[in-house]
Amino acid sequence: MAFIDNFKPTWMVDSIYNVTPDELEEHQFTGVIADLDNTLIAWDNPEGTEITIKWIRELKNNNIPLVILSNNSYRRIAPVAKALQIKFVHRGLKPLPYKFERALNLLGMDKENVVMVGDQVLTDILGANLVDLESVLVKPIATTDAAVTRLNRKVEKKILNRLMRNDSNMKWRHSLNEPIKPKN
Repeated sequence: MAFIDNFKPTWMVDSIYNVTPDELEEHQFTGVIADLDNTLIAWDNPEGTEITIKWIRELKNNNIPLVILSNNSYRRIAPVAKALQIKFVHRGLKPLPYKFERALNLLGMDKENVVMVGDQVLTDILGANLVDLESVLVKPIATTDAAVTRLNRKVEKKILNRLMRNDSNMKWRHSLNEPIKPKN
């Protein structure tokens, strides 16, 4: 495996909200680990939007538990997780595997039945690959980032460009099941 493949997501989907319970079940995922900032909610808006609440409710209605895994502090995540009634792991140290394993333990599921959803290749996707989780890279909700993330984005852009150039399956899709269109 080439080094660049460590950063390769299983899917690239426009938004976490396009990852539906039906598609998760079709791919035999019974649990979700998701990043918080710019994946579930905008990094600079600690409140969940209506679409966030609706997506989480749809997961719950389909008995698909969700755990937030974030590199942020307890103080940042706890109020959001409490409001959304979601378990969480704070100070995730992503991409290191330890807290991914903790999130899996909170779900009480085998990793074959869990998917990681996040907006960053260097943290969410690399970490998922290090623990052999399938992953969904989503576009960030906000167009701005915290200072530390801005640096990551510059590196990620180069990685994503290379992945997309070398693999025709690495394309943004609207859903997990959207087929890849062949090149003409």
